[in-house]
Amino acid sequence: MRGLWALLCLWAAPVAAVTCEDLAYEGDSYTVCTVDAAIENLRLFHKDAEGRVIGSFSGIAAQPGVNNLAFAMNAGMYHDDRSPVGHYVENGIETMRVIPNAGPGNFGLLPNGVFCINDRTAQVYETLRYLEEAPACRDATQSGPMLVIDGALHPRFLPDSTSRFIRNGVGTSADGRTAVFAISNNAVTFHEFGRLFRDYLGTPNALFFDGKVSRLYVAATGRSDFGFQLGPMVAVIQ
Repeated sequence: MRGLWALLCLWAAPVAAVTCEDLAYEGDSYTVCTVDAAIENLRLFHKDAEGRVIGSFSGIAAQPGVNNLAFAMNAGMYHDDRSPVGHYVENGIETMRVIPNAGPGNFGLLPNGVFCINDRTAQVYETLRYLEEAPACRDATQSGPMLVIDGALHPRFLPDSTSRFIRNGVGTSADGRTAVFAISNNAVTFHEFGRLFRDYLGTPNALFFDGKVSRLYVAATGRSDFGFQLGPMVAVIQ
């Protein structure tokens, strides 16, 4: 078992806004990016100042005040018009309420969760806990299902599942300082993806963002996935 601390030590140099690594775990390939939420400018993006959906990594880079886009990833499920399926807050403004009830699709596979970002912290909360604690989030996006909940895999994940997709998500450290983003480079099950966060990355809570449309941008490596226009996105800007 390899903990989050060991992984961060491996990535300690050189210092960069985001440090990413391609790795193999249990026969599957992943790209994992770690962000120090205490010092980096980690934010959500959905619409521009005129209310138009940004939709792409290049669209984030073109926003006023974004001098350098270091990292970006799709960050939550969205409808055909690219509006968020669940709770969404950007710069303190809520544009979609919390959805606490079960429903169709992966989003409704309870428990799901909320990724909450503030100026110096980032935390994944299970949705009912989020409603109970009501944290003040500068940015927040709801997605689902949860991958890891207080150190345990989602109870409905099956070890022998045959449902495999390219998947992406985020886990956070217990103190909220570190956010670890991962995308699979080959199709994986929920159980396999959850084990990556629980057993390899050591994040006590982790949240599934999406499958099928999972995409990643990393300036340092030149990776920029393309495909469908996106809804909510998470990025580190400078």
